[in-house]
Amino acid sequence: MKKIRPLWYIIAAVVVLAVLGWTLFGPDAAKPAYRLERVDRGDILVAISATGTLNAVTTVQVGSQVSGTIARLYADFNSDVRQGQLLAQLDPTFLQATVSEQRANMERASAQVHEAERNFQRTSELSAKSLVSMADMDAATTALESAKATLRQTQASLERAEVNLRYATIRAPISGVVVSRNVDVGQTVAASLQAPTLFTIANDLRKMQVEASVDEADIGSVKTGQHVTFRVDAFAEEEFDGVVSQIRLAPVVTQNVVTYTVIIDVDNPRQKLMPGMTATVSIEVARRQDVLRVPLLALRFTPPEGEGGEGTAADTARARRSGGRRMEGGAPRRDADSAGWRKRMNGKVWVLAGGKLKPVMVERGVQNSRYAEVTTDRLKAGDEVVVGLVGVMAQNQAQSQTQNPFMPRMPGGGGGGGRRGN
Repeated sequence: MKKIRPLWYIIAAVVVLAVLGWTLFGPDAAKPAYRLERVDRGDILVAISATGTLNAVTTVQVGSQVSGTIARLYADFNSDVRQGQLLAQLDPTFLQATVSEQRANMERASAQVHEAERNFQRTSELSAKSLVSMADMDAATTALESAKATLRQTQASLERAEVNLRYATIRAPISGVVVSRNVDVGQTVAASLQAPTLFTIANDLRKMQVEASVDEADIGSVKTGQHVTFRVDAFAEEEFDGVVSQIRLAPVVTQNVVTYTVIIDVDNPRQKLMPGMTATVSIEVARRQDVLRVPLLALRFTPPEGEGGEGTAADTARARRSGGRRMEGGAPRRDADSAGWRKRMNGKVWVLAGGKLKPVMVERGVQNSRYAEVTTDRLKAGDEVVVGLVGVMAQNQAQSQTQNPFMPRMPGGGGGGGRRGN
């Protein structure tokens, strides 16, 4: 018995190899197996993804037009302020001295005007009696006019000094919230070439906006009034809503990448959103509700060589017999011309009928990265369409269809970069 047992092992191995060989190389081995998915009805959302920054609708930087030392501060971070409210006070000592100096200059100019008026009056009386020459009369007139001009000049200098003194008192130009404070008491500000920023005030944080950067490939689909949803890292589980209010024409070029700024209005009644937060934005470009949809893979599927040819030829022959009429669901459909029909029926899916592939022409609508809207009388919800191959043939077809990644892509297909959907 010990000598016979190895013989059984050999017989069993031969049987297993025979079954495996029949499976792989038998008459059914070359028959392709297809992966199917159901046609259904549902919603299709086409959206563009972008990133942006939250900001207040109106943000004002409060500066100082005069130089000086910060004497007092009356507002701090997150302070609620009203328009005209006192925010800071510069040391007015030097500015007050300038006002006093200009006022003294004006008083001296006023006295010179009075003296010139008296001289002009005496010279006029003497000239009427022909006791002075015309040159003396002209000199008196010129002296009076010059004195009056000097008086006006000193008045303007006094007004400028008084304005600078008023600028030493910093007041809020708008009502809002102090977002930032850039100075402290005792700090010296120099307003030589530009006004230094003391405070930044956001008008109303209950109304905010997202400044989103949209790629140039997607900007053509963005329109004002479109609905927007976005998320921020601080509230990752919460979704916020907005509306596109402006598409700015100025391009932004960063490392040869062109983007455009899209302004999105956002309501912030609970003031959870803060300026400067990064928002991940989804701009709703198109939405179809309760439409017949097929997986996008079904429209991209190409049958292997030798499969599906009979169905295509049969459809072509039927079209020729109908004299330009195309059959859909058994009912003839007459178009103005066959080119118009081909333009509308711009898609094709494949179904299994009796174990053989048959094409179904469809009219494609909107599509995203998963589904495409189709219109046809030959498909209904629940039908199955072919989306790919299963097993070895799928690998062979994938290898045969491998393309050079550096070659340009053909237009069409699913949603491109920056688009998503459900």
